[in-house]
Amino acid sequence: MMNGKGSKPRPVAYKKYIDNYNLIFNKDKMEFHESKQFEADDQKVVLVDVDETICFYPEKRQYDYAEPCHENIAKINKLHDEGWYVIYWTARGGSERSKKAGRCYYDFTWKQLESWGCKFNDLSTGSKGKYIKPACDLVIDDKSKRIEEL
Repeated sequence: MMNGKGSKPRPVAYKKYIDNYNLIFNKDKMEFHESKQFEADDQKVVLVDVDETICFYPEKRQYDYAEPCHENIAKINKLHDEGWYVIYWTARGGSERSKKAGRCYYDFTWKQLESWGCKFNDLSTGSKGKYIKPACDLVIDDKSKRIEEL
């Protein structure tokens, strides 16, 4: 049997192929549950970016130059006060260059958030935390909002 494109036959791991097929298409062997569409574990959870969401840069985009936007922080603090589980989720330290240099901005960012008066339950950066945020240029999600929409 051949798989993939090209003219050369390649070996196929039949057992792995059959196991994967059975896992996907033989639903009677797997028990499914109804997934909640909105609330995770009966508590609303919000992931909030840091840079260009609750802080901005007057010139140089360097984390210690970040200036808090208290209007936007108040919006997130209101969610926290309403019972939302707030996770600040930033890619700080997540670029390949930062990783290679061993940069971790977790502790700095935690202290920065506290000094700005941010109310939150957890923090994840590009290099540390429960929900590591990858460095990216665009997030597409059915549950996303810009800070201006709150």
